[in-house]
Amino acid sequence: MSLLSMAQWVQSTTLFTALRESSNAYPIVMTCHLAGIALFGGMILVTDLRLLGLALRRRSVSDVVDQLRVPKRIGLLIVVTCGILLTCSKAEEYYYNAFFRAKMLLLVLVGVHALVFRRGVYRNTAELDRSPRMPGRAKLAASLSLILWAGLVTVGRGIGYIQPPLDLIHAKLFVPAGSEAPGPHSRPMLRLPSQHEPRSQRSLPEGRSPLIPWITGRIRATPAGT
Repeated sequence: MSLLSMAQWVQSTTLFTALRESSNAYPIVMTCHLAGIALFGGMILVTDLRLLGLALRRRSVSDVVDQLRVPKRIGLLIVVTCGILLTCSKAEEYYYNAFFRAKMLLLVLVGVHALVFRRGVYRNTAELDRSPRMPGRAKLAASLSLILWAGLVTVGRGIGYIQPPLDLIHAKLFVPAGSEAPGPHSRPMLRLPSQHEPRSQRSLPEGRSPLIPWITGRIRATPAGT
């Protein structure tokens, strides 16, 4: 099974289909994800600024790191949980998104950073407090951390600015029952049919919806800046 096929399968499951199509659940998960980023990122920022000697200089490194460890873990748990839900609900769209791929690469680098500096810096704060000057490895760890997390926030923000290739994704236009047909100024909502949907009504993998060319044509015909 290819990575694309796996992405299509994951987002077509009942859970992630329901999450993607919900007018309440998806925004709530997205809001929690952003709140978790703010919490976790804030703790990372304060810790790194202390290691660089740019903030909280009167507080020991151990005091700062120890007091921020619990809220940092809570923020990380929220970010990871909501991030997985959001990713799996639109896995196929993200497969084609260059910013999402860059974000995954940066997350790998963040993991490498943690493995390299965890024991010598973040778990060795007592030695840092005893040093007359902040060791170079601690400043290096803080600097790289700030660069990586700033990059993550930047590419994460850019994900929403890349439209999925509607002529490639195995999705169809979702029009709620009782609503009007798509108008010239309407914004379509894309969904992947549930795996429990009758095969006669599914567009995966037999074919794409006839509305996909209509959507693509509307996008190409829309003047820039509108």
